[in-house]
Order: sequence, then C-alpha cells, then structure tokens
Amino acid sequence: MAINIQKKICIIVPAYNEEGFLAEVVGDIRKYCPEAQIVVVNDASSDSTKLVAWSQRVPVLDLPTNLGIGGAMQTGFLYAVRNGFDVAMQVDADGQHDPRFIPVLLEALGERGADMVIGSRFLERVGYRASFMRLFGIRFFAWLIGMMTNRRVYDATSGYRAYNKEALNFVAKYYPSDFPEPESIVIMLRNGFKIKEVPVVMKHRQAGTSSVRPLKGTYFVVSNAVAIIISAFKRRLRSSL
Repeated sequence: MAINIQKKICIIVPAYNEEGFLAEVVGDIRKYCPEAQIVVVNDASSDSTKLVAWSQRVPVLDLPTNLGIGGAMQTGFLYAVRNGFDVAMQVDADGQHDPRFIPVLLEALGERGADMVIGSRFLERVGYRASFMRLFGIRFFAWLIGMMTNRRVYDATSGYRAYNKEALNFVAKYYPSDFPEPESIVIMLRNGFKIKEVPVVMKHRQAGTSSVRPLKGTYFVVSNAVAIIISAFKRRLRSSL
C-alpha cells in the first residue's frame, strides 16, 4: 500500500501500566511503519512502563499525574503539533490495535479525502468479539451519534485512529478528557471534519487492565451519552483556530 513518506508521521502510544506488552507493540509498529516516529505517553504508571519505553529508545512523555486516555492523547497531539508532524496516529499499548493495519489507515487518510480515519471492528465481522454489554454500548453510541449528526459511525469507541494535519491541530486544542472517543467524533463532525472508517481486525487486550471496568460501565455509557448530546449543540470551534 502506498504511503506518502514525505509526510512526517507520529504514532502516539498512550500507556498506563502497560509494561507487559509495550515492547512488542513498539517493535511491531517499527515493522509495519518504519518511517514513523513513535512517542510513548506514560500516564503516571506505577509499574515499569517508563523503563520499558526507554529500553525501546523512543521519546517518552512522562506525565506526573494520571490524566486518563483523553489527557494522555492530547499530550501526544500537542507534542506532534509542536514538532511539525503532518499525520498523527493512536496505537494503544495493550496489543489490541494490530500494527499491521497502520498502512491501511494511512492509505485511507491520504487517498479518500478524510481528515480522520477510524479503524473499525464492525465493518467486517472478523476477529474481535465484544461482550454483550460492551457491544450494546457501542451500538447505542452509533445510534445516538447518528441522531445528533445524521452520520453513521459503526465503531465510535475505537481509539485506533489517524489524523491529518488540520485535524491534528484541532484535537490538540479540543480533545475531550474523559472517555473521549465517542464525544470527539461529534465534535469533529460538528466542526466540518470528514471522518472515514476502514475495517480492521483487533485483538483482545494482551496485557494490563482496561480503564473501563465493569463497575464503570454504567458511568461510561451515561457520561458519554450526555457528552454527545451537549457537544451536538455547542458552537462551532473550527473558525477560532
């Protein structure tokens, strides 16, 4: 697949207590996208995540306090903007995002007129199988986003994403902080960005612990639903960039 190697690509790996699989993720990213620069955002891990990242000889953004996935990703976006990158991607440190699909997302970003590309588990029924409750939440978000924006997004909770330069500059300023994936879709659509989905195969978490635990499930759904609705009626922000 053709990737424009003239563009500077930053692959952001947010990591919270991911010592178990981080080195393998970094190695696989290098295998499938050797032209990219990898940056690990260590979200105040209490294990050896930072040491593992250092051992892989990649830049490490070491947060002094745990910000969650939204704050960690916004830190990575700011790093990419300040260092002049043209494209940014999120690849999680737990092994769920298979790096062999990195070229697929980058190709779609370059050839389909998209500002953001989402790697979707549900365009093709292969690989990852979500639990009933997780699948219910994902389908509920898809329905709610469709109601609010008149756009269908099949995998609103996927963090496997690529951003072009304009979208990168936007999310560096306006990325949501708490469980950001569904809300950020509404914000970007509301501000005129074009979003595409491409089919990917994801794995179950290979190591570490999910930030969305069963006891947080109800809060996750309710808080995201409220955020989606509020974001759908907020003033547009893009003109103020």
